[in-house]
Amino acid sequence: MNSKVLIVEDQFIEANHIQMVLEKAGYTIIAIAHDVRSALEIIDGELPDLVLLDIYLKGNQTGIDLARILRKRNIAFVYLSANSSKEILDAAKSTQPYGFLVKPFREKDILVTLDIAHYLHQQKTELSKPQPPLNIPANTPFSAIVGNSSGLLEVMEQVRIAAPSDVSVLILGESGTGKEKIAQSIHNLSDRRKHPFVRVNCAALPSALIESELFGHEKGAFTGASERRTGKFELAQKGTIFLDEIGEISLSMQAKLLHVLQEKQIDRIGGKTPINLDIRIIAATNRNLEKEVAEGRFRLDLYYRLNVFPITLPPLRERRDDIMPLAVHFIQIFAARFGKEVSGFSPSVSKQLMSYDWPGNIRELQHLVERSVLMCSGDTITSVGLLNDSKMKIATGDGTAKVKSMEEMERDYIVQILGQCNGRVSGSGGAAELLGLNVSTLNSRMKKLGIKGSRFFA
Repeated sequence: MNSKVLIVEDQFIEANHIQMVLEKAGYTIIAIAHDVRSALEIIDGELPDLVLLDIYLKGNQTGIDLARILRKRNIAFVYLSANSSKEILDAAKSTQPYGFLVKPFREKDILVTLDIAHYLHQQKTELSKPQPPLNIPANTPFSAIVGNSSGLLEVMEQVRIAAPSDVSVLILGESGTGKEKIAQSIHNLSDRRKHPFVRVNCAALPSALIESELFGHEKGAFTGASERRTGKFELAQKGTIFLDEIGEISLSMQAKLLHVLQEKQIDRIGGKTPINLDIRIIAATNRNLEKEVAEGRFRLDLYYRLNVFPITLPPLRERRDDIMPLAVHFIQIFAARFGKEVSGFSPSVSKQLMSYDWPGNIRELQHLVERSVLMCSGDTITSVGLLNDSKMKIATGDGTAKVKSMEEMERDYIVQILGQCNGRVSGSGGAAELLGLNVSTLNSRMKKLGIKGSRFFA
């Protein structure tokens, strides 16, 4: 490692400790500054590759003040932070650092954080390069995305920016918001579009087989390995691998995935030679990964590797202008599939669709339209099975009513679908199929929402 680092820290012992750790690892320490003024003088004389920056410094200016200057000059920085108030940490986070080192920290913490910061800065530099005009191929999922709301247009602009590069993308959003379609769009608008797009549902992979599924195995590698298996990563060579529901994988598997992302190599189980990878990584989750990291369920270093270019999909209730265009789009699809002449909705149904909060998002709308087209006997849908206003409210002790939370509405919706399936979760026509969810994912949601027992489905 030959990167030049400036340490801005007013505690001599801590600054000296960091210097020894980094010099041992091959970094060049250009100086140690104790306040913002001296740090800027050093930077004017010799530009560092990265700045390690304490929040509290001598003088009137803080590390946050210096961070704003560093950001304008496109100099990467990582905060050195003691336990601070939420207000201070939020202010520091708003400067978009490449990481935090919380005191006291271990040698490994310092080196891993700087490695991630270097990686993130490289990716940001790549994204900032002028991109050639984007040639959008016809008949791609991007060109077929339905809607014109401001939230969707913002997402499409982010897709346009991210697509030409090879940076990792993390797609965030509630279940049913269309994360896979966005991932496919990024692939189809990239230079990798002529190569495979491989989707992996991480939640659906059995824990005992996940390594074999992802990385493959050689014949005889373990009991039952009767032939060589090519893993998902290898199948995606020169293309894109989409790791859906990335928040569901175990910590041990997260460590192996991190190694693959760092080394750009995989080892088949039982294999003797590493296989070099040339792929793009797109991941997605409906979990709050920052919360998962804070609670020890997701690795911080893996989170930063994946979260280079985050794209957050708004829920359908926040893009109401897209509800009717999507509903009409689904009518056209299912009318053609079922050989029906259905072409629209009655005014009362349209009003229902627009006023409903859609806890299941686009997926819920799609399945509702599918069922409605199938049951419709004319050319207009005049009835749909939505929760009405009374079901969306809860009576309180004082005789008034309050609107249900999204979690309560999600619970009601799942119970409603289970009722239609007579309580059957899996199999053809089961609730998981109607909801477009993996069986294990639905079972997990049911457990969290307290849905169990046949009493719900009488």
